Amino acid sequence: MNHFNRRDLLRFGAAFPLAMHAIAARADEKQASMKPPKRIIFICNSLGFYEPNFFPVGSGDLETSSYLKGMAKKDKMTVLQNLFHPGMETSNHDSEKSFLTGAAKPESPNFVNTISVDQILAEQMGGGTRFPFLSFSIYDRGWGCSWNNRGVAIPPMHDESAIFEMLFGKQDLAAKRRQLETDQQIIRSLNRDVQRLRETGDIGKIDSYRTVVAELEASFRREQFWLETEKPLVPNSLSDDQEFIFSAKVRNLLELAKLAFQTDSTRVITLSLDWIYGAIKVPGATGGWHTLSHHGGKPDVLEKLCRIETDIIKHLNEFLVALDGIKEGDGTLLDHTTVVIGSNFGDSSNHTCNNLPTIVAGGGYRHQSHTVLEKPTPLCNLWLELLHKHDIDVGEFGTSQSDQHLLPT
Repeated sequence: MNHFNRRDLLRFGAAFPLAMHAIAARADEKQASMKPPKRIIFICNSLGFYEPNFFPVGSGDLETSSYLKGMAKKDKMTVLQNLFHPGMETSNHDSEKSFLTGAAKPESPNFVNTISVDQILAEQMGGGTRFPFLSFSIYDRGWGCSWNNRGVAIPPMHDESAIFEMLFGKQDLAAKRRQLETDQQIIRSLNRDVQRLRETGDIGKIDSYRTVVAELEASFRREQFWLETEKPLVPNSLSDDQEFIFSAKVRNLLELAKLAFQTDSTRVITLSLDWIYGAIKVPGATGGWHTLSHHGGKPDVLEKLCRIETDIIKHLNEFLVALDGIKEGDGTLLDHTTVVIGSNFGDSSNHTCNNLPTIVAGGGYRHQSHTVLEKPTPLCNLWLELLHKHDIDVGEFGTSQSDQHLLPT
């Protein structure tokens, strides 16, 4: 069951709740459609971007953005301005939990999250790949952007070497078979528990157990299916820069996302650039990222913060350039991959969740460079539109109000 241990699976319910594709169906799919598949990645920069440097000064002109003027793929990106998340007024950093769900008041002691948009997409798009989705983060805090259909956090992966090994490392087939035998025993045990619960008449517990068992069974069948399929042969291109560890980690996680898409190992990825405690070092600045984000307008603090954000933007730019440099079908990997870059914060210094910095790149849309919406618009309107553009027919998502056609095709 991949990178999660068995205890984590039962604790978090983080198995893959996805239907399996039969071998014949996969073969038919490949023959029926030679065009590249759609892919999507959501990147959350949890401390946002300093607004005066992010949004263009001149409407529609990315050259007037201090941060974005150097982006090489301006013709394949749209900056959306005036998006917000309703119900986050007092949520502070907890608002990150709702970045991809839109669930209100995440700071509430009785808060229960909802399914994140990436997981709905994974249910539709993930059946034909070894990994139905991947979730990455900067460090190990147990949760990131992805939440399952019970509103339970799906623990992201943060160790770049371990991720590379999982995606492309050589498998010990004998050990894997032993693991699957153990998994099957766990599933049998859980099914016996369900049978005993039926005798007690505890419907709530029965439903919860059934859901977890179904997820584990789906994950088990998936791993059985892929057991004899060799992983792609990919040279290790990860950076081992020990001077700028934070910067190298952002670069490496984006490199892993690129490789996963390029090899069609997955089609749905989330990446949480979650702030970490203690000082980080990027070219030209050292300091506590969270502390610097509470800049209070002080020029010396802002200078360091902006160097950190500029470094992140540099890696995002390189990621888009790399995707666009990989030819695929009648376009590039970027043309077939929707890249969403955003944040739960509009202004992390004041903990506000309005005017969220949002970029959508690639995906084959008719990009508008910079779109200023007439009035504050729920971010979930964008999530709803992305669901529709990926052929998922739902009437609403989170706090969405309508499908606004923010991204013309």
